[in-house]
Amino acid sequence: MVFWFWILITVLAVPPIAYGLGMAALYLYVRWNYMGYLTRIFQEKPLFVIPRGEKPLDGEEVAIKTDDGLTLRGCYLKTAAPDRKGVILFGLEFGSNRWACRPYCEKLLEVGYDVFAVESRSQGESDKDPNYEPLQWVTDRDLADTRTTIKYLLSRPDADPRGIGIFGISKGGGTGFLAASNEPRVRCMVTDGAYGTHTTMIPYLKRWIQIYSDRKILQRVLPTWFYGIIGMVGAKKVARNRGVTYPSIEKAVGRLNRPLLMIHGEGDNYIRPEMAQALFARARGQKELWVVPKAKHNGALTVAGDAYHARVVAFFDAHLANNNPPSSSNPPAVS
Repeated sequence: MVFWFWILITVLAVPPIAYGLGMAALYLYVRWNYMGYLTRIFQEKPLFVIPRGEKPLDGEEVAIKTDDGLTLRGCYLKTAAPDRKGVILFGLEFGSNRWACRPYCEKLLEVGYDVFAVESRSQGESDKDPNYEPLQWVTDRDLADTRTTIKYLLSRPDADPRGIGIFGISKGGGTGFLAASNEPRVRCMVTDGAYGTHTTMIPYLKRWIQIYSDRKILQRVLPTWFYGIIGMVGAKKVARNRGVTYPSIEKAVGRLNRPLLMIHGEGDNYIRPEMAQALFARARGQKELWVVPKAKHNGALTVAGDAYHARVVAFFDAHLANNNPPSSSNPPAVS
């Protein structure tokens, strides 16, 4: 009944009040029949292979205490170059360990950058949070751990007084966006395979409804904003069940007025290039999106090789090694 009411008001172009009532009825219909599928999908873990690096012989092992008493395990890698150019915080992808930073950062270490990678709570050898099971979506717990890590980096005796750069992979890129948006001493950012919440969720919901509903007309007439509302409600339900919140990465990117290089795989079937482009469009200031042909999710380094290293080094040389930190002011958030 709800479904056909929606079709009638759409086809006959009835007045706004009837349209509003129809949308409200359709919302209740979708929520009643499909919200269970949505919350289940939101909690499924990704199927791609998660890399784990080998412990280097030259790394400084670091233990950092969080505000709630957990210990995070990190690895500080110092450059062998005679003059240090800067310090980079490496944001790990979901499930990887702190030594997975090495393949991405070997050229950065070689040319003069220190690199620091930390495993968030319940990941790797960091303490387990009994009330938190991490997924690929960035939560307030991940953000808190990254802020603690930045605070540690900036307070070290050998800290760079100019600030730091961030190099984040996949989930580590999203967490980096959130942390950097309110920390002016993060001077610039590189991400690879980063994704938002809203800009990722809506395309997945559109694909999801094609799988779970055989009503083709319903799939064609639902507006994009409707998917956004359903997705937001589903995410909040999952957040309540898991005892977390999901901060808006899109809003954080809109606040981040710092130099940005986003790298993404053209063949990424998990976070499609158009999802990355939608997130990139929200960024302000100097920015560049490099879509690597044929690369899968987090596979740009494997495909591009030396060109990948050269591009990342050139970016940090231009925006982190120089002595002119950007302004600490940020523009208003973009919703």
